[in-house]
Amino acid sequence: MLWHAEYAASSGVWTALGARAARAGLLPVLIEVGDTQGGPDEWELMPGEMSYPGDHDPEELLAEYWAYAVEEPDELDETIAPYDETWPGLAPAPESLPADPDIRAAETADALLDEGSWFKDPRLALVPARRSADIPAAIGWTGPMNYEDDTARICAILRDWEDRFGIRVIALTFDQLVLSVAAPPTTKDAAEAVAAEHFAFCPDNITQGDHETLAAYAEHAVRGRRVWSFWWD
Repeated sequence: MLWHAEYAASSGVWTALGARAARAGLLPVLIEVGDTQGGPDEWELMPGEMSYPGDHDPEELLAEYWAYAVEEPDELDETIAPYDETWPGLAPAPESLPADPDIRAAETADALLDEGSWFKDPRLALVPARRSADIPAAIGWTGPMNYEDDTARICAILRDWEDRFGIRVIALTFDQLVLSVAAPPTTKDAAEAVAAEHFAFCPDNITQGDHETLAAYAEHAVRGRRVWSFWWD
């Protein structure tokens, strides 16, 4: 279930409407209605088919996804270095969050809505959800369907990232998820550890993305980055 505006969102709308809606149990998210897959009415949303994010252990899920993603490790030796087929475990959490996650979310939303953004026709939507990480499951989003058909399992990992890195779900398209990040990793080792989680979570980010190796992805898409974006083929 979600409600979205009938007019295009603009910078400032997240702060203007999102904070007030949150007090009523509605959380904001930007949605794209102008790409080739249309808006939520055409996304094949299936909220009744999703489980509950709190019923899943995020580290167990990431270990499971990692094993699936590296089923043929010989073909991925260079791609996943410095790791191998053994799940490396969770990245360490930062000692503190250097930014308020909700303020970072509003800043990120404004940046996405500025002129020149990749959004074609963004709308602000309001979703009844307990926490931002639950939004995809709450609306029955099926963006990762070719990889994971129970989006609540994806949201269990988002909950963990919410706790460790202060992420918020900022935007959804038919098959893309955009997060703001209050505490991105700042060192090479920490970024590579987070990149390993990203690879398990969404292998397409690396195997079909702009960076051919996990190490390059860590340096250019994770280290110090205040926005994490995921796309499933």
